[in-house]
Amino acid sequence: MSLNPRLVKESFAVIQPVADKAAAYFYGRLFAESPHLRAMFPPSMDVQRDRLFSALTRIVWSLDSPDSLSSFLGQLGRDHRKYGVLAEHYAVVGRALLATVRRFAAEAWTTEVEAAWLAAYTAAADIMIGSADSDSGVSPAWWLAEVIDHELRTPDIAVITLRPGERLPYLPGQYVNVQSARWPRVWRPFSIANAPRRDNTVRLHVRAVPGGWVSTALVEHTQAGDTLMLGPPVGTMTPAASGRDILCVAGGTGLAPLKAIVEHVAESGRRPNVHLLCGARTSRELYDLPDLIRMQSRLPWLKVLPVVSGEPGYGGARGQVPEVMERFRSWAGHEVYVCGPAAMVDETVHRLQRNGVPPADIHRDLVHGEH
Repeated sequence: MSLNPRLVKESFAVIQPVADKAAAYFYGRLFAESPHLRAMFPPSMDVQRDRLFSALTRIVWSLDSPDSLSSFLGQLGRDHRKYGVLAEHYAVVGRALLATVRRFAAEAWTTEVEAAWLAAYTAAADIMIGSADSDSGVSPAWWLAEVIDHELRTPDIAVITLRPGERLPYLPGQYVNVQSARWPRVWRPFSIANAPRRDNTVRLHVRAVPGGWVSTALVEHTQAGDTLMLGPPVGTMTPAASGRDILCVAGGTGLAPLKAIVEHVAESGRRPNVHLLCGARTSRELYDLPDLIRMQSRLPWLKVLPVVSGEPGYGGARGQVPEVMERFRSWAGHEVYVCGPAAMVDETVHRLQRNGVPPADIHRDLVHGEH
């Protein structure tokens, strides 16, 4: 079987407008054929359906970029170990996926399209299975981590310090999926807010979002001495080795991975100019500003610019962070890292590209936080 990205993309485009129905149908088929698999999934499937389609979208539109696709699938395969996914599960998932595409692609479905999807899924599954197998003898499927500090910075934002029981190998800018004992089988992603440390501790910046099971549990119902489960680190928004000046644009708790990247630069001995724009609705929500100011005072190459959008009397930079970024100066020639709410990230990327920053110089992750 040979890959045919064009046929896969064209048929997937037909399905995208009915993504919710397609995802519900997929899980219905999957659990009807293998009812025992339902126990591997959370009680509520709403977020799970969104994640399925988000991952599938990324895979389909990356079929023409085998290197980045292979990296993403490798991380996905390793991450799925924490759910108890085994090699034999991929066959039943593949059958449910093809049945779903066949149903919702309707007139676009042909024997050639079926062959293209089968080839694409087989190749993707092989990468994920191989990655999980190679990782199984090296790293655990998950890490148990003790909460050693829980600091409530605002009524809905906590900075949580964890010490995993075993070394957690990760790169600055990556995130981990977290499970609380309060919600078994419910995992949510949170970025690590520090570069790797000798004492193996990691920090998370968590905002409790409305309806967020895990984020609310972490902010309101977690304390020092509790134990959390962490999945393997994932994410591609890691430091580039170009040595160029850096722009970091953060919205809310999207600051976390960007702070880790700044720490990494500080420890690397390099001295590029680094601008960190940190946006929030009110000055009170600039929850990490005192620590950022301390970092700036000891790192002469770091410039921190807090930006507030919803407080007319604020004495500093005011406005939406993408607008302030665009007004500030030209960012051509910079490595740019962006993290925060999806709409803010999209607008920031749009403005950067409009002003001459090539996509290859803009680093972002598609998954961040419980929203």
